[in-house]
Amino acid sequence: MNEALLRSLTPSVLAILVRRGADFAAAEDAVQDALVEAVRVWPANPPRDAKGWLVTVAWRRFLDATRADAARRRREDLVDEEPTPGPAPTVDDTLQLYFLCAHPSLTPSSAVALTLRAVGGLTTRQIAQAYLVPEATMAQRISRAKRTVSGVRFDQPGDVATVLRVLYLVFNEGYSGDVDLAAEAIRLTRQLTAAIDHPEVAGLLALMLLHHARRAARTAPDGGLVPLADQDRGRWDTESIAEGVEILQAALARDRLGEFQAQAAIAALHADAPTAEETDWVQIVEWYDELARLTDSPVVRLNRAVAVGEADGPRAGLAALVALDESLPRRAAVAAYLHERDGDLATAARLYAEAAQKAPNLAERDHLTRQAARLNARGCR
Repeated sequence: MNEALLRSLTPSVLAILVRRGADFAAAEDAVQDALVEAVRVWPANPPRDAKGWLVTVAWRRFLDATRADAARRRREDLVDEEPTPGPAPTVDDTLQLYFLCAHPSLTPSSAVALTLRAVGGLTTRQIAQAYLVPEATMAQRISRAKRTVSGVRFDQPGDVATVLRVLYLVFNEGYSGDVDLAAEAIRLTRQLTAAIDHPEVAGLLALMLLHHARRAARTAPDGGLVPLADQDRGRWDTESIAEGVEILQAALARDRLGEFQAQAAIAALHADAPTAEETDWVQIVEWYDELARLTDSPVVRLNRAVAVGEADGPRAGLAALVALDESLPRRAAVAAYLHERDGDLATAARLYAEAAQKAPNLAERDHLTRQAARLNARGCR
């Protein structure tokens, strides 16, 4: 079973059902039922036209659900509109669906959560981790969003800022999480850049390209994480870096700074350094100051503490951590790194072990566990 194919077809099938008159929540349920049916049927009897098959089965499931719902019997006339089985139009509806999910009736945070779940393919747990909230809280938020848009006609697309936020989170999950969505996020952001002339759209594309350029160097042959300072910079994609820097410079020249441009500027400074030791940490701290002013994000302040520790010494970095909540994801890992640089190996080992227990994925957990073991071994000598 080609799960990647099913995932890639889901947005288009969902968009087709919405355009045919299905409300979003019912359409999503019908598409999920069709995917389950595909997993059951396709291994023994694969269709000639996968997309057309999914559209037909999903539409039938939607009609069945509609007939069973007494409150929606007015939709019985949709029975005669069942599409004829056969090839479906080859149209990429994904970006359009992102805009439709960013509906004006939803708050930006709810629109982002709904889109990540319905279109991005992320689990509720992954979305909750991205938002730094409990999984149960995120599940309730997504359920409320579905109820809000149930029965709403999707003829009022949402704003660009919400779509950018969704694309950013999808890329982050694809870049560091369990589902590989980074390339898809870059593809959609390229489409958006071609359609909308806005410096923040360009800033997001530059940020994605600069981060993605380092991807090959982020993991060791055994699958372990390789920290930025230890990466083989010869494996970085120089073409993507050059493209990202060019896009960023053009965006910054318009003097309409936004958070994605600021993040891209930080990534560009890392990419520009021939070695980790030659990184311009002072300028990176300045960009983090700009980013904190724009977002007031605790994650930004956490990353700023690392930069301060590199620019002004580990004790300055630890001082910058004091104001941050100890429950903040990855705070313990940052504190461990700064304590190690300050020579307090026992505290660093304890914090690495603590951070490993809270790691959001297996690769990060294994890396932090190795760090703790390395320092414990040094302490026993």
